[in-house]
Amino acid sequence: VQLQASGGGLVQTGGSLRLSCAASGRTFSSGTRGWFRQAPGKERKFVSAITWSWSDGITRYADSVKGRFTISRDIGKNTVYLEMNSLKAKDTAVYYCAASIRVVRGSVPEEFDYWGQGTLVTVSS
Repeated sequence: VQLQASGGGLVQTGGSLRLSCAASGRTFSSGTRGWFRQAPGKERKFVSAITWSWSDGITRYADSVKGRFTISRDIGKNTVYLEMNSLKAKDTAVYYCAASIRVVRGSVPEEFDYWGQGTLVTVSS
């Protein structure tokens, strides 16, 4: 599975961005897709995840982004999105999309099998 993340950029505080993560290669009809982020000098942290099946799309969010970020999916396009609103300087990071062939209930990177290359989000104050 290859994951290609896009949509990062420079935005002012309070602005919005929409990240996309398209999957190619071997794909799965179930599992979990997620987003993590890593600020300079810090560990990679969970942002959001969504289950990947035709029947449901259960979502989870880190407390720090609840109410501001929305994860969604288009199974037909094999793509997951992260809509980010009310962005803050502390949201500045490289954002990585990830995929697991299992339903992931936790929030640690080790639970995900595949990773995209990352896209940089910079929020200027």
